[in-house]
Amino acid sequence: MGDTIFIIAVIACIAVVIVLMLGLGGFAKGGAFNKKNSNKLMRYRLGAQFVAVCLIVAYVLLR
Repeated sequence: MGDTIFIIAVIACIAVVIVLMLGLGGFAKGGAFNKKNSNKLMRYRLGAQFVAVCLIVAYVLLR
């Protein structure tokens, strides 16, 4: 069970990095994409970070 949570936590961390890179790329590029999606990407990143932190805490507590 612990290893499964660890793997899911790693996947969640990778998802955070992907969303962060999309947001930074849109911010650097600017234009219509940034205006349309910047807040949405920030909300997705915050949600993904929350899930990742909860999974990491659950993994630590189960260890």
